[in-house]
Amino acid sequence: MSQTTPHIHFHAAGTEEAQEALDFLTNLYGQEPPEKADVIVALGGDGTMLEALHRHHPLNKPIYGMNRGSVGFLLNPYRTEHLPERLNAAQSVRLHPLRMLARTEDGQEIEALAFNEVSLLRQSKNAAKIGVEVDDVERLPELVCDGILLASPAGSTAYNLSAHGPVIPLSANVLALTPISPFRPRRWRGALLHDEARVRFTVLNPEKRPVSATADSTEVRNVATVDIWQSRAIGVTLLFDPDHNLEERILKEQFLP
Repeated sequence: MSQTTPHIHFHAAGTEEAQEALDFLTNLYGQEPPEKADVIVALGGDGTMLEALHRHHPLNKPIYGMNRGSVGFLLNPYRTEHLPERLNAAQSVRLHPLRMLARTEDGQEIEALAFNEVSLLRQSKNAAKIGVEVDDVERLPELVCDGILLASPAGSTAYNLSAHGPVIPLSANVLALTPISPFRPRRWRGALLHDEARVRFTVLNPEKRPVSATADSTEVRNVATVDIWQSRAIGVTLLFDPDHNLEERILKEQFLP
């Protein structure tokens, strides 16, 4: 950020805590329309930050989050004082989303972006059966599971971690391919892929074993195939306090008891 006083657009969750913060901060620093702002400040939790990323990334404005939610892994601590100075001193991280192209059983094609992960999950009591290809090479002819996901480094500490996937440093240039409650192959626990890899999931026996695909919060039901790749053409800049940077938090996450 430049050392001038930035024009700020505040993007807040609908919770009482976030709305109180919005009222206080807009009275203190003003509220610019997002198109005229220098920076977007998100107030809420990680869900609010993801919402801000999806809504505002076309504007190519940096986004700085302050935690008024629960987890807040992608956000900075909430403090009301000296916000312009904090924004000017913040360190930046550039994120590129995953792009999902889902084809449904009835022939529809739906595209969506995911800054965290794209996940496939069974829709019924029956386990899903999914074929996995990487760069047009079949790697698993049949994975019997509750689901499978592909996570970005920034998203590797979210659903991916809950599914026992690896935490990935931002600079690693890899994606995490992680099964969700796998049954067969019993010993397969996932893979790390180069971030230029293109992954295709094919749903086997979808009439009996229907599967949905979700890119962050965009869900597509009854998918037949799902292609996923990282979109280098799209990016967003996140801002973090120097003593609260994302790379350090991802590293710390790997040493938690």
